Amino acid sequence: MVHSGVARQVSSAVADAHAARLGAAGSGAHAHAQDLAGPLAPYRARDLDDFVHLLCAVYGRQPTVVELALGSAPPAPVRAWLESATSAFERERLYLVRLTSAVGPVPSTPGAAETEAALLAQRHALETLARSERSGCALGAATALVADWFALRPLLDKVAVRVGTDVPPCALPDEPSIFDVLEAGAGSVAAERAIRFGAEQLLLQQRALFDLLEARSEAREDY
Repeated sequence: MVHSGVARQVSSAVADAHAARLGAAGSGAHAHAQDLAGPLAPYRARDLDDFVHLLCAVYGRQPTVVELALGSAPPAPVRAWLESATSAFERERLYLVRLTSAVGPVPSTPGAAETEAALLAQRHALETLARSERSGCALGAATALVADWFALRPLLDKVAVRVGTDVPPCALPDEPSIFDVLEAGAGSVAAERAIRFGAEQLLLQQRALFDLLEARSEAREDY
């Protein structure tokens, strides 16, 4: 059993570590995400539409990653946070689904079969993380997704403004609450490691999605 003093040290460090991971490996640090956030050239509009479609292919289905994490959540305060995050992320999912419909068909791109296979593998990997029985893993994945979504939301809103779709307010849990739940969930060294693993793997999947989007953008240029 971890001594209470050690547990406090673990929990006080986990939020800082999480923030560092997000800054280094979050979607906002990816070159293609930064390009999408830039001036809206005609080709970039197609890239943004592709982003919406692929993001919806990964996160537009139910149950969401956050809802799956709630299924194995420990008692409050972690469960209470995940319940709130599940409700808020469901609203984000519905926004994403509406936006996908509003932008029209997915941009024509070579390698459609390869794209579908990659998205299927991503969905499987994310569901595996969110269903993990390893204490802390699902929480790490869920908190990383919620935190990383704040880098994705401006891109969604940019598309919504372009196609004339309403932009709903984002009700996802804020950064202080994410830090609080991470500290609550990191009651041991093992739990802290599981949180780190879940978060790292989630962010790895996010970067893989942007790698795929970037490759598809380049393929359309050559098409």
